[in-house]
Amino acid sequence: MAPASSSIQADDGSTRNSSPVPYYVLRSNVARSSVPTVSDDGILRRPNDPPVLILTSLADGPKHGHALAKDIEQFAGVTLGPGALYGAITRLEERGLIEALPSDDRRRPYRITAAGSTALTAAVADMRRLADVGAKRLARSATRRRRLA
Repeated sequence: MAPASSSIQADDGSTRNSSPVPYYVLRSNVARSSVPTVSDDGILRRPNDPPVLILTSLADGPKHGHALAKDIEQFAGVTLGPGALYGAITRLEERGLIEALPSDDRRRPYRITAAGSTALTAAVADMRRLADVGAKRLARSATRRRRLA
């Protein structure tokens, strides 16, 4: 495929052809879940999403961003990049699920609010129900496989 040339208009109104410059566009289709991570009513949806992980970490006590990332990596095996971590912190703070605490240095600690504890309790209950259903179905499936063997 030959690179396209284009015309460039100068400030004085004259035009000239630009030299052909090849360019490449990387396109990626990313399927997003139709289930939001934190809905407008503050309900958390998926167990491996940053908001759930952050609230779980803060349920153990206040932490600043780096301490949150390290704790989440330790207990969940998930590494959150700065964009995911601080984007989720911002959304959680906007929804009143966490709040920033005063700080004497550049690190800003956060703590879970009562609304955040309520949202995390509901998320954990949802995960427990899902895990229970999954465990029951796996047990039934294993029983069926044994019968067929």
